[in-house]
Amino acid sequence: MLSVTAMPATVVATEKPLAAKVLVIGHRGASALRPEHTLASYARAIADGADFIEPDLVMTKDGVLVARHENEIGTTTDVASHPEFAARKASKTVDGRQVAGWFSEDFTLAELKTLRARERLPQIRSTQYDGQFQVATLDEIIDFVAAESATRGRVIGIIPEIKHGTYFRKIGLPMEDRLLATLAAHAYTRAAPVEVQSFEIGNLKYLHGKIADGKHANIRLLQLLDGADQQPYDVTAAGGKLSYADMMTPAGLRDIASYANAIGPSIRAIIPLKFDHLLGEPTTLVHDAHAAGLEVHPYTFRPENYFLPINLWQGIDPRQYNEDGSIAEIRTYLATGIDAFFTDDPAIGRKALDGR
Repeated sequence: MLSVTAMPATVVATEKPLAAKVLVIGHRGASALRPEHTLASYARAIADGADFIEPDLVMTKDGVLVARHENEIGTTTDVASHPEFAARKASKTVDGRQVAGWFSEDFTLAELKTLRARERLPQIRSTQYDGQFQVATLDEIIDFVAAESATRGRVIGIIPEIKHGTYFRKIGLPMEDRLLATLAAHAYTRAAPVEVQSFEIGNLKYLHGKIADGKHANIRLLQLLDGADQQPYDVTAAGGKLSYADMMTPAGLRDIASYANAIGPSIRAIIPLKFDHLLGEPTTLVHDAHAAGLEVHPYTFRPENYFLPINLWQGIDPRQYNEDGSIAEIRTYLATGIDAFFTDDPAIGRKALDGR
């Protein structure tokens, strides 16, 4: 039986957050407990204490923003079981990768509403809620969060991510202005905290210009960062050389600070895993980002053994739900001075943060 270690001794809490309050972000809702990006997932996240909920956004054929992690919907809906849509299965190049399946941009909203969500990770997580929940629009999510905020007497932020921005722009479905228009159409998102995310650069710079008029004080921007050897796809598409590694240098972080408020790196860019699947030494990323004036909102803490450092496992089953291990991992990262964090189980994130 493997044991839980509270915190690696190498981590010392010397860096303090820039943020006045460290925030718990419900990653795709409470995606460890309900199918991701459904109103049920967002409801559970809010009930469990999330400060923000995250809708990843893609476009429908008729130009509606809906919440899916990517535009390929075969892995997270029951579209494959609908014979009326069998002919729409296709192979496309999305962000430089060949992808086969069914794609949101080939469906109207009315057609997507006939589908039901499925668990993305059935080999790890329960499928008991498969088939119960619809694909949600951003409008529906905003209305839902506004109602929950009023009922609970607390403000709940929304942190939407623009997915495949360059791809959707090239097929005639640009997302950025549609997102701003949707936010402006709701009283709630004209005032409540909103933080728009992207792994690309150009769309965030564009949005920075659009919200710099002083009329969008509630909207912030988050530059997401992928693997060090990878590039933002808009850079790749333009033939550029900039990598995420370049963006995580002190000079790169200063550049990001000219158009964004925060960075969203992988948690392993802050404390990497060693070859033996134990946590290593913290990098200087949090300190360097703070020095540039950027908050740090890393992704993603997940509560199953499979996603945890090996010394935090409980038992030997990778599927084991491991609250104590996840709390220990989150607290290790909190000691590095992060300002917010994405978690698949906001209740665990709340315990890790509030129980310090």
